[in-house]
Amino acid sequence: MRKFKTESKKLLDLMINSIYTNREIFLRELISNASDAVDKLYFRSLVDETVSINRADLAITVAFDGNGRTVTVSDNGIGMSKDDLDKNLGTIAHSDSFEFKADQAKNTPGEEKGLDDMTDVDIIGQFGVGFYSAFMVGKKVQVVSKAYGSDEGWMWESDGVDGYDLKPAQRESHGTDVIVYLKDNTDDESYDTFATEMGLKNLIKRYSNYVRYPIQMEVTKTRQIEAEEEGETPHWENYTEVETVNSMIPIWKRKGAEVSQEEYDEFYKTDFHDYEAPARTFSVHAEGGLTYDALMFVPAHAAYDYYTRDFKKGLAMYSANVLIMDKCEELLPDYFSFVRGVVDSADLTLNISRETLQHNSQLRAIARRLEKKIKADLVAYRTDDREGYEQFFENFGRNMKYGIYSSYGAAKGAVADLLLFYSAQQQKLVTLDEYLEAAPEGQNAIYYAVGSSLEHLAKMPIVTTVLAKGHDVLLCPDEVDEFCFMAMMDYNETPLKNVSSENLGLTTEEEKKEAEEATEKNAGLFDAMTDALAGKVEKVVVSTRVSDAPAVLTCEGPVSLQMAATMKAQMGDAAEGMPPIPVVLEMNPKHVVFEVLQKAQAAGDTDKVASYASILYDQAMLVEGLPIDDPVAFAQKVADLMK
Repeated sequence: MRKFKTESKKLLDLMINSIYTNREIFLRELISNASDAVDKLYFRSLVDETVSINRADLAITVAFDGNGRTVTVSDNGIGMSKDDLDKNLGTIAHSDSFEFKADQAKNTPGEEKGLDDMTDVDIIGQFGVGFYSAFMVGKKVQVVSKAYGSDEGWMWESDGVDGYDLKPAQRESHGTDVIVYLKDNTDDESYDTFATEMGLKNLIKRYSNYVRYPIQMEVTKTRQIEAEEEGETPHWENYTEVETVNSMIPIWKRKGAEVSQEEYDEFYKTDFHDYEAPARTFSVHAEGGLTYDALMFVPAHAAYDYYTRDFKKGLAMYSANVLIMDKCEELLPDYFSFVRGVVDSADLTLNISRETLQHNSQLRAIARRLEKKIKADLVAYRTDDREGYEQFFENFGRNMKYGIYSSYGAAKGAVADLLLFYSAQQQKLVTLDEYLEAAPEGQNAIYYAVGSSLEHLAKMPIVTTVLAKGHDVLLCPDEVDEFCFMAMMDYNETPLKNVSSENLGLTTEEEKKEAEEATEKNAGLFDAMTDALAGKVEKVVVSTRVSDAPAVLTCEGPVSLQMAATMKAQMGDAAEGMPPIPVVLEMNPKHVVFEVLQKAQAAGDTDKVASYASILYDQAMLVEGLPIDDPVAFAQKVADLMK
């Protein structure tokens, strides 16, 4: 037995047990190596006139023996001599493909020598460790190979422990067979699925579906046998047939003009397991300093787990048509996490196992370009198909709003102009730009109201008052809306103001003067009401922003009543330590109820003032769509009032 070169035992153990984490990728690695071998022969045929091959004959074969528990990956590529086997498989982490790729870069003759087809040659392997992943599932591996142009075949054999054997072997033609003898099953691991037709087909479809050469398998099929005699019942029989399992040509590398939307839809539904065609499809083909192909989709509906912690964003990452990651999170920002698709680039720096990507400038550059492409397509979507865009926004708009909030406003430049809100004045969804375009001259803020529903918000006294003054109000029933607006602070330098918690700047000087006089005149009444509502309100004042309601609740500072209620619900018991929100009860001095309060105060009826103050507070809470502390007490006070 020949010993492995380098510190074989430690290094081989590292290759088998540490670098790779997913056992099933062994087939991907062996098929990738086979593809490289075929590519090398094809390249040689382009530069050596003595090498004559028909590219249509180049293929990879996968076979299995359920009884013998073996898996075999074969190719009719360039093959290996005895020395090649010794060098490539006897020296762990030696990459013949890496050397070939380097030589190719140095010595490619160029287009002037008629080698345009060289653009089709893309060697996958670079590290020389992929072969050893076979030992994750195999207790023994044999490699039978015959170099192109040679009359000799050789077999390399090893149990993956200390070393290997090299001996002559018979192979009919050039190429390589890798035979993996599966490990025995244990209580924790079963390897039997790797020696089944369905198991191997699934792995090929999953990881190697777009390898450029046909991957062929002998598969079992069923056919009906017609009755030979009249009255005899037809029956079915099983038969085997060699079938190409992989698709070979990735749809994302084809030009858009060559692919129908029906083909895109079918690819999306099949590969991303969706029952409905995507709402939008767009692709990117980048060449130059960073070359990659991307095909992306906007789903027609949100995934069942989209708004849960279990959802994982990301695009499928391929390198030279081989799947590296199901979902590369780094390629999508959180606010575009709904996008699905694939990115294929041979330029990315992969780690040694190819199971993960190194975080590098190339990956970040691709991510930035994809983000711009997604943004541009969504803008086009909004312009070209407003109805479709509004449906899209119903599905995914909440996530974009949350993206602004979770980034502390940093993402507003990327998505704020994509957001839609319901306009109370226009009675439809509008963008922030459309809101500002319709605003009267001199309006210096964007006004919004938050609550439980559009119907409720449209009836709120503070909203109707702002509308009466000629200003539109964005109605925001989604609990994330206020958090989003607070994180944004402004839109294109126009402040965002909550009609319930901000000084709106809509009060005239005359209205301010009247309010000041009424406050001074009724100071005793307001003090008595404040005392009656101790712990609930900071103070009671005259309102300048309600015209038809007796009272309204507002807040001093940026946190509204709705936001405080949301935060309290989310925090649970921890909310007990939250500082109180400075709530203000604003009274309408022109309402008949105010006259009743004045008379009670003048008569010294402190009980009536306190009772009415409590009723007005609870009424204002209900108008805000918020629960009151004691519904029974409120109902009793109303009943007493009716007596």
